[in-house]
Amino acid sequence: MPRDLAEVAHFFLPDGGEASETRARSAPRPRRDRPAALPILALPIGGRDVVRAAFAWNLTVEIARLGASATLLAPFDSDLAALWPESGAGPVGAEIVQTKARDLADLARDALDVAVARAAETDDPGIVVVRVPPDWLYAEPGGHHLLRWPLLLSTDDPRDLAETYALAKRLYALEKSARVGVTIHGVRRVADARRAFERLARVATRNLGRAPRSYGLLVDDLHVYRAIVSRRPIGLEHPQSPAARALRDVAQLILEDARVTAIA
Repeated sequence: MPRDLAEVAHFFLPDGGEASETRARSAPRPRRDRPAALPILALPIGGRDVVRAAFAWNLTVEIARLGASATLLAPFDSDLAALWPESGAGPVGAEIVQTKARDLADLARDALDVAVARAAETDDPGIVVVRVPPDWLYAEPGGHHLLRWPLLLSTDDPRDLAETYALAKRLYALEKSARVGVTIHGVRRVADARRAFERLARVATRNLGRAPRSYGLLVDDLHVYRAIVSRRPIGLEHPQSPAARALRDVAQLILEDARVTAIA
């Protein structure tokens, strides 16, 4: 069963009234055994999708702020080159690695290499976030194991939800064991995000026989666009903003599920 969105979006947006106080969240527990490879989270994001690309980097930083190893792996794209910091270690240890991969198979190999290398370097939990060009999902051959744990970002706009459904359908077709997650962004009320996710989950259940998992919601407030211009993480520049608090909550959900994500 998908999560109830109300359980994961509890403090950073008004739902017909004042925003509630932040609920304390426990720090992630360290792993007892070092894994062979860190979990890989695939984010299909187009080259000109600046807002979602900014969310990908900021989520990586928030994962690092929670005490985990966090790396963002992305194919080099001139449209995004000015958006993210240079390759290498960045704020709070979050890292960007750019790859020359030209297709999904190349990207999957590079992602696994990074996941194995980072697992050998740390005893802490961690995640490798991989930006996947959506066009690569419709080209062959190979690399489908990269798609075992994808996260889709969608607004509540009906056209955007339709595109997100089409991506989910493609992901399930490529990787039958995929654990597809969805995070809603661009909304101002929890109720709007809940309705959008439930609509998407209902259509997926009816037509595909399975539903994506909810990973809460993100806030497209002014701080997101300031972060894009300044190339500074929202959580460091404006830690008490609704956008930063939402990012942290989603990052926590991702870390929690990373512990049960199978790694080949």
